[in-house]
Amino acid sequence: MIELGGTDAPATDLIKDGGDATFMEDVVEASKEVPVIVDFWAPWCGPCKTLGPALEEAVKKLGGRVRMVKVDVDQNQAVAGQLRVQSIPTVYAFFNGQPVDGFQGALPPSEVEAFVTKIADLAGEPDNGLDDAMDAAEAMLAEGEAADAAETFAAILEEDGNHAGAAGGLIRSYLAMDDLEQAEAVLNGVPAEIHDAAEVEAARAAVDLAKQAQDAGPVAELRAAVDADEGNHQARFDYAVALQGAGETEAAVDQLLDLFRRDREWNDGAAKSQLFMIFDALKPTDPVVLNGRRKLSSMIFA
Repeated sequence: MIELGGTDAPATDLIKDGGDATFMEDVVEASKEVPVIVDFWAPWCGPCKTLGPALEEAVKKLGGRVRMVKVDVDQNQAVAGQLRVQSIPTVYAFFNGQPVDGFQGALPPSEVEAFVTKIADLAGEPDNGLDDAMDAAEAMLAEGEAADAAETFAAILEEDGNHAGAAGGLIRSYLAMDDLEQAEAVLNGVPAEIHDAAEVEAARAAVDLAKQAQDAGPVAELRAAVDADEGNHQARFDYAVALQGAGETEAAVDQLLDLFRRDREWNDGAAKSQLFMIFDALKPTDPVVLNGRRKLSSMIFA
């Protein structure tokens, strides 16, 4: 299991107006957690009107890795005097309670962004929190470590109960452990806000396929039935379901495509519906999905 967490600040905390009375709290103390950029400006300052917005935009792009405090020097002369601000705009950057960098005058937006990024980098590489945890959990699941993946997905859901990706991942993890009952329990308990999310829909399709596989007959017997009578559509459909349940997804898709080619209207288009269920349960970029959709489309529009 990996430790979750992040340093992202709420948007309302990223940029604020400061002054003499709050400078210690907003800048000096705050910079011990994350770098803080201080913009000394005044309403009558022309260059300030372009530099300020450029700084704000650059700070927002970094999503909490750096914060910004705006100080009107006309209203807050004490702190400006202590830092020897002689002209405006003047920008100071603080980290660990100390000024670490700065510049005077307006800069082009590209240089402003480079400056802000440099200051943010003082705190080290960004902690991507839940995104990193999701990547780790997906890697565990892909490597067959379903129990560890489930533990990580569950931890993500503790941090964010509406994380559709984690909910879908937890369901898929239980399916990988052949625990259909628990997978269904998680699926039935997803919040209404993410009920129709793509990740949850994919997990729902995977659960439906697993339930089908429970009722499927032995693969060998069904294959023999198809070999004995290639026109036995029900046997071919059941064979595809059994193959899917055995983890042979590509072979299952091939059988369903063959069934669709032979009789696309059989059993109210069951072959096409089953193909879509399989496609929905897999990632859109899965080669099985890409190839299967291409072959199905060529048959539909032939």
